[in-house]
Amino acid sequence: MTKTLLISAYLEHRSNKREVRVIAIVRREEKVSYRCIFQCQNQQWHTSKGVLSIHTDHFGFSYGTADIMCPIPPECENPSHISVASDKTISEDEYMEKFLEVNNEKAQTESFPYDFTVCISTMFDFTNVLQLVQSFEMLQLLGVNKVFVYKTNCSEETQRVLDYYSSKKGFVEVIPWSMSRFLNVSRGWLPEHGPGDLHYFGQIPALNDCLFRNMYKSKYLALHDIDELILPQTVKSWTELLPLLEKKYSPNKCYMFENNVFPNNVSLPSPKEQNLPKMDHWKGVPGVNILAHLHQEPITKETQYIKFKIIVNPRDIYSVSVHGVLKSDHGCSWVDRNMARMYHTRDQMQPLLTSDKMIYDGRLLSYSAPLSLAVDTALQESGLSKESKNLN
Repeated sequence: MTKTLLISAYLEHRSNKREVRVIAIVRREEKVSYRCIFQCQNQQWHTSKGVLSIHTDHFGFSYGTADIMCPIPPECENPSHISVASDKTISEDEYMEKFLEVNNEKAQTESFPYDFTVCISTMFDFTNVLQLVQSFEMLQLLGVNKVFVYKTNCSEETQRVLDYYSSKKGFVEVIPWSMSRFLNVSRGWLPEHGPGDLHYFGQIPALNDCLFRNMYKSKYLALHDIDELILPQTVKSWTELLPLLEKKYSPNKCYMFENNVFPNNVSLPSPKEQNLPKMDHWKGVPGVNILAHLHQEPITKETQYIKFKIIVNPRDIYSVSVHGVLKSDHGCSWVDRNMARMYHTRDQMQPLLTSDKMIYDGRLLSYSAPLSLAVDTALQESGLSKESKNLN
């Protein structure tokens, strides 16, 4: 039996032939010929030969993300489900239970349900509740309509936040993501950082699934982590920013944003007095307060072009990785940091850096008043604030 894990299937409208893209996880050294089995109209079954393409980014792990491209047989007008099997599969029973729904039945080029969608992957052992709430509220202030979270596991408090934003607010959609049921997943991004067969809980297949899941649902798609925020510098929102980027760099580009690290264990006084909202009542909420960490590590030649994140037109993209795009129609452009850049509130990347070398950046404070009010409301309504706990 082949060591191939099928994730999802999407009709591909951008090629010169009718075909279905099956996103999969494969053992890279395995040599296998694939057979695609289509469920078509009137419950008819048709097959074709699948073509495997393994993504170039796998970080040295034995398993990697792949696309299995399945040509649609002429007799199959409307494929509803698909499975992929090895030519060596002996019985129908081996693949009959593995059928995937074929998504993206219709292509759209304008008038999408969402303007901005964010893909967050992968959430595991997550306890950083306060920063999660702040990030969700900041994304809404920036103009984001929907967030997809690929979740492996999290704390009880985190789950309450996810439930609040998904069921009550409709802002978040949680995709269960438990690759550990099938593979020995790594907790690191390199094999030497964490043993396993697959990179970082299956982050790359999750990002690619999110890309195709939102191909015809969102005008723009951002791929970054929950501790990262892409902040415009001359305007307030992504809604205002993207027309500026399209004018400067041309439309349908992948836009890459410089990574600026704000260490979450460094809290230095601001160079000038700031009128900050009161935040004492957040102290009982586990996690990082991003408004308390406004000093960044300096950008160096070694760090300037690493760990960046992107906003894309998903219909221009065919495959993505953790940082950037693997295949697209029009390539990527680096965004001038004076137009927009990424604020990454995390542990230090330059641990030997002294405080006098840190650089103050108060851009986040321009959002602090509406952000604080929104965070207060979310903590209150989700039952995580001191006040709501006292009421209970």
